[in-house]
Amino acid sequence: MLYQIFSIIAPVFICAFVGYGWSRLQQPYDREFVTRLITNISAPCLVFATFMEVSVSIQPFLSMMLGAFLNLCIVGLIALAILKALKLDLHAFLPSQMFPNTGNMGLPLCLLAFGEEGLALGITYFAVNSFFHFTVGAAISKGSMTAGSLARNPMFFAVILTLLLVYFDIPVPAWIVNTTDLLAGIAIPLMLIALGVSLAQFRIISINRSLFLALLRLILGFLVGWGVAGLLGLEGAAKGVLILQSAMPVAVFSYLFASQNNRSPEEVAATVVFSTIISFASLPLLLLFVLP
Repeated sequence: MLYQIFSIIAPVFICAFVGYGWSRLQQPYDREFVTRLITNISAPCLVFATFMEVSVSIQPFLSMMLGAFLNLCIVGLIALAILKALKLDLHAFLPSQMFPNTGNMGLPLCLLAFGEEGLALGITYFAVNSFFHFTVGAAISKGSMTAGSLARNPMFFAVILTLLLVYFDIPVPAWIVNTTDLLAGIAIPLMLIALGVSLAQFRIISINRSLFLALLRLILGFLVGWGVAGLLGLEGAAKGVLILQSAMPVAVFSYLFASQNNRSPEEVAATVVFSTIISFASLPLLLLFVLP
């Protein structure tokens, strides 16, 4: 079991360290290009290619979508109450509590821990999380929402389209499957490298409050994920993926939104760093809990 856990964690560490070292050596890195490449091309292709290769019923994916939505709502309500009680800026810190890093960290772990089925379920959670992060999360950070923002999320529509193809058993030409599979191959390593670059570039200013918020994100995510998995009666890979994804650290995009809207970006950056470091340290226990 210990070797299995090490085999899951090691690739995540190594790929993230490649990005960290790349940044520390001051090698060129275009953050906007990489981000757009992942969100608009490689991640949607990963959704399509994975669902085409995994032969499971559609019910687990619908349950995962519901579980992801319930997690966001419950964590959001609890975090809202705690942040208001502590008189902290909701625009700055609520998105970082609601939206975990289900892409850069969550997807590799789902794949390595539960195989192709775990990756497909993890992508479903990631798509729901991504859709609401880029719409509701961005709106909370900005303080307003536009109707157009709801219609500009390729990840969400990639999942909907693919689920329809799977549900109605519509055949897809081999050249489309092969092309998307090729483009999908860059998604996970690029996500981890981007995570390492981000960790190397963040500057930590506030410590105590950021450390508290980092711990809150991890503990709250784990407990709510565990509770929702039990509520929905999930078992096996579905239960493990739901808990794993909901217990991930603060998403890097929360810092990007905070930076764009000048919502305490240094403190949000610190919560990203602290939650990621703590998550790396606690991964063996988390995997021990979710692995069958």
